[in-house]
Amino acid sequence: MTYAFTQDVPIDATFHARLMDQLGSELPEGLIMHLAVERPEGGLRYVDVWESEEDCNRFVDTRLHPALGALLRDVFGDDQPPEPDRNLLPVAALWGR
Repeated sequence: MTYAFTQDVPIDATFHARLMDQLGSELPEGLIMHLAVERPEGGLRYVDVWESEEDCNRFVDTRLHPALGALLRDVFGDDQPPEPDRNLLPVAALWGR
């Protein structure tokens, strides 16, 4: 079942680029789309679409959190921000991959 959400994160495009470098070019299994847009009030908003919630969670646990942890420590030290909420999007239709 398609799983989609938005997530507002307290990082900028430069940090996001560093994170993407750490993740590498191999797309995660089940990822349909990841879009990062700048928010007028600061930070980024992610729009993610996955084949399933399980695919998303597996990526977060095995690739994203290990890569993100070290980068966040560089910026925030031991006072890291909490993980932002995922705001679920009810998918009515998907056209594309």
